[in-house]
Amino acid sequence: MTLTLDTYRLLGRSGLRVSPLALGAATFGTEWGWGAERDDARKLFDTYVERGGNFIDTANTYTDGSSERLLGEFARGRRESLVLATKYTTLRRPGDPNSGGAHRKSLLASVEASLRHLGTDYLDLLYLHVWDSTTPVEEILRGMDDLVRQGKVLYLGMSNVPAWQVSRMQAIADLRGWAPLVALQIEYNLAERTGERDLIPMAREMGLGVVPYSPLAGGVLTGKYSRDDLAATHFAADGTRKSFNSGLGTVTARNLDIAEVLREVAADLGRTPAQVGLAWTLQNPAVTAPIVGARTPAQLADNLGALEVGFTAAQLARLDEVSAIDLGYPHAMLAGDHIRTVTQGDLTIDTRR
Repeated sequence: MTLTLDTYRLLGRSGLRVSPLALGAATFGTEWGWGAERDDARKLFDTYVERGGNFIDTANTYTDGSSERLLGEFARGRRESLVLATKYTTLRRPGDPNSGGAHRKSLLASVEASLRHLGTDYLDLLYLHVWDSTTPVEEILRGMDDLVRQGKVLYLGMSNVPAWQVSRMQAIADLRGWAPLVALQIEYNLAERTGERDLIPMAREMGLGVVPYSPLAGGVLTGKYSRDDLAATHFAADGTRKSFNSGLGTVTARNLDIAEVLREVAADLGRTPAQVGLAWTLQNPAVTAPIVGARTPAQLADNLGALEVGFTAAQLARLDEVSAIDLGYPHAMLAGDHIRTVTQGDLTIDTRR
């Protein structure tokens, strides 16, 4: 089925309507050595919104704060029709130990700064950005709930957090009558499928909509890298996106193999690898809205074409085979023939819900 940006979806266990592709604002600003200057960032915003998009993602420290400030400027005059998501926990002032982390002081100060940057009096969605094992979960949840009760935050989410901690927090929030978690932001793409072990099944069970970031593995799946880049060192510290991906270890032989099969499937479909890679993430029923992080209007227009991509079963099987992961223990054991035999025998059980 062909989707459009105004074919809205519900975010997790909430009634909030969001577009099936979110616009990532981490490219708003060039302070990180790559990204979009103000005018191009404005074009990205306008293109997305004019086509019916309403879900825009940023964070308090993206491009050293320029991302939130530019987004706030662009959103002026249409704020109510947008769903703005931001995050906290990353260090805002190096040297100040309390300017980062998940604790209450960091939470409140970060949210107040985000409200100023965005020029708004409320955030639609606030994520904990990176897990902080030094702060009790009760402190995190109660601080977030206070912000919801004050009307400064409407919905809550988690990002880069172990599955068992998210499920634990959701149970605590439910039992204590605190605001629930409705979104889970994780890296998820053909090159990074380990979320299928625990995070994604947990999200479906606990009522969190999955919002994948880096759905194209930082551009590695678009075909812009070659075997020569595996041994390259010339972009190791030059401030480019290639440097960033190289430092993260994203450019690997396995990922280039996946990109090659993706390119072949895209050619069969008459689409670009970026469109097909994004469309693949949308095949997972737990996924609400992948985040597209384009740098130019042309890239964004290409990415939005993912909403029109349809697959054959054979094409999906090819992509699944080249990108398959070992589910590990206990998942692989529980899915095996032996366990099915000793627990179910010849029984046929209809598990549809």
